[in-house]
Amino acid sequence: MNVTAPTGASQRPLSLSDLSANQLAARVSDLGAESYRVTQILDGAWRSVATSWSGVTTLGKPLQERLANEIRFSAFDEIERQEAEDGATTKLLLTLSDGAKVEAVLMRSPADPRRGSGPRATVCVSSQAGCAVGCPFCATGELGFTRNLSAGEIQDQVRVARQILRTEDRELTNVVYMGMGEPLQNIDAVFASIDGLTDPARGGIGQRRITVSTSGVVPGIERLAKQRPQITLAVSLHAARNPLRDLLVPLNRKWPVEAVISAADSHSRATGRRTTYEVTMIDGINDRAEDSAALASLLRGSGAHVNLIPMNAVAHTPWQESKPERIEQIANQLRAAGLTVTVRRNRGREAGAACGQLAAEKAGAPTPIAVARRRELLVAASAAALQGQRTAQPIAPSGPLGGEA
Repeated sequence: MNVTAPTGASQRPLSLSDLSANQLAARVSDLGAESYRVTQILDGAWRSVATSWSGVTTLGKPLQERLANEIRFSAFDEIERQEAEDGATTKLLLTLSDGAKVEAVLMRSPADPRRGSGPRATVCVSSQAGCAVGCPFCATGELGFTRNLSAGEIQDQVRVARQILRTEDRELTNVVYMGMGEPLQNIDAVFASIDGLTDPARGGIGQRRITVSTSGVVPGIERLAKQRPQITLAVSLHAARNPLRDLLVPLNRKWPVEAVISAADSHSRATGRRTTYEVTMIDGINDRAEDSAALASLLRGSGAHVNLIPMNAVAHTPWQESKPERIEQIANQLRAAGLTVTVRRNRGREAGAACGQLAAEKAGAPTPIAVARRRELLVAASAAALQGQRTAQPIAPSGPLGGEA
């Protein structure tokens, strides 16, 4: 039986999670094994702590060896684990078969009696190695873009997180596509990975427990509403005015803020799902009085939820996080506009695991000259944006995969 590798993966060996149910059944049949072995394989992959074929003890050694010669048990050649916040946050650095590195972050939260919610365990997964959007406050964007991940490579991030939780007698409750990359620029693999994660024979995760975040890919938002209506939409907004959002989210030049909000509103009406907006708070950049007023005006009446997130300091920008008291003032202003607001704390900052820090520490630092030039350009671009001037081109990354030497 011939199985086509995922798009862009023709030179990479196929892993178990990249096989559909029919493809796996055909492979098992080709190996001369009984059909019920498919269930044993999937149970071993998704419902045990096995990290290789030899750990799936229900199969027997001969079949384990045949499978090991045909199919990779995991998409990852190497897994590096770092803990933060006394074990509440785990960063996973995952090396793929071609050497590309991605990260996933596992976050554990205690029960919240005030909200009537039990303990939560959420994994934040990557959809790409690197990112092409290039938001200048984000360390991942500074790396540039390497490639899209396959559906199996996305699913296996969740498998690793579940294996860790299983050793702690915990269960995974939520999956968020908020790691490296822009999910809706790899939408086919993201949708296929969601299908695997929600398949009762595999991940068995409810669709309403999955969130896909986008920096504003309007056609992808429209497709999400039509094809995966139970999935929660999150939008990385960061600014309500186009000149500033052009700078903070370069994709805004293609799909400006009005188009993004319109698409998100249409998604909410079509699905009955509330949209979440993410705003990274940057001191003196997007936390001024006119910006918070514009944000409140833009989202008023939408019924949306807003997450205000203090920026993580990164070496290539001259910016710092907003002061806590200013963030709280903006939160109250948005609440007065009828919005639900959460001031989010950054998870795993000391392990480099908080939003905007993924993979930066492993990629190598850009040269001091490149960083200095990048900072100069951002200072000039910030001043222009704050005066309402729109720029035609984004500032190229200075990182090891990005533009300047």
